[in-house]
Amino acid sequence: MLTITNTNIITPNRIIENGTIRIAEGKIVDIATQRVSAEEQPGEWLDAKGLFLSPGFIDIHVHGGGGADFMDNTVDAFLKVAQTHVCYGTTAMLPTTLTSEPSELLALFDTYMEALNRNVHGSRFLGLHLEGPYFAMNQRGAQDPRYIRNPDPNEYLPILEQYHHLIARWSAAPELPGALDFGQKVHDYGILLALAHTDAIYEEILPAVEHGYRLATHLYSGMSGMTRRNAYRYAGAIESCLLLDAIDVEIIADGVHLPEPFLKLIHKIKGDDKIILITDAMRAAGMPEGKSILGSLTGGIEVIVEDGVAKLPDYSSFAGSVATADRLIRTMINMAGLDLITAIKMMTLNPARLLGCDDRMGAIDIGKDADIVLFDQDIRVHYTFISGKLCYKN
Repeated sequence: MLTITNTNIITPNRIIENGTIRIAEGKIVDIATQRVSAEEQPGEWLDAKGLFLSPGFIDIHVHGGGGADFMDNTVDAFLKVAQTHVCYGTTAMLPTTLTSEPSELLALFDTYMEALNRNVHGSRFLGLHLEGPYFAMNQRGAQDPRYIRNPDPNEYLPILEQYHHLIARWSAAPELPGALDFGQKVHDYGILLALAHTDAIYEEILPAVEHGYRLATHLYSGMSGMTRRNAYRYAGAIESCLLLDAIDVEIIADGVHLPEPFLKLIHKIKGDDKIILITDAMRAAGMPEGKSILGSLTGGIEVIVEDGVAKLPDYSSFAGSVATADRLIRTMINMAGLDLITAIKMMTLNPARLLGCDDRMGAIDIGKDADIVLFDQDIRVHYTFISGKLCYKN
């Protein structure tokens, strides 16, 4: 039994001041509205001294951190990323790929399976996020153009048949030839399907939704806005994702990819329940600014990290973020004007619901996994627990 007392417990509906929770066998077994003393409870005991207690943060789009990237394709890299982000409150994540050679992607599955079994101290892995390679070339951003291609059933069907149990989500451009058939197959396997790096217009996104596309990957980044064709205006992917209730949106809320007006606009339109905060962090997250590599050390591209963001050397595009989960929440409070409960929800319950695991994580509730973060009023993380096990202490 672990008892955490004298803490402000954040639930989806309120904050329980000076509360207490009890944990046994990795689960939350009791929530009390008063503090207790060590003499009152058996087992381990922690006086949180007024810290906020939140569900663990869930990052459904992250590439790296701590000097490592999942595309390094080593177990050590996977574990390093997980151990880096747990220090910032992330208790669960979707390791995310970049466009690559087919052989490189296939090798990654084996690495992931081994890392999954050895990951005992870092953020837990909930499945892979395959970002690409089926993208619009005009919206590639920092994705390597050498590997961008149209969906090919000879490529994706064997992957789905053999590895569908390891894939949590797949991001693609829905307007590409074959993208609707691809999307339907992905959706049929129960994998979250997202539109990304796309030039699709409203008339192309409507059938995409019917074929399973349910999430906008890093809204505004790598997608078209209003466009003209033969003098007529068409709503781009940005306007379509904001308009359609069937589409949730994930946002890189670092305050750089999306400045204050964009954050406020997105929240005004999509509301509290349809927004998911993501880091989209690359290997430089948690590292000093300077030169870095996006993607694998051997096949990646050089980037420059400055002003709290990664950029291509020619400054033509951002190249992934260096954000951590705590920064996202601070940004939504300080720039978007959200209250703490709502900002936390966008990093916990909303992604859990989208992934279909909200029955066991994403909220402080009896019977759910004891994935817990304790932080101060500045959202600085002091403790991170995963299944009731202490994984980080500041």
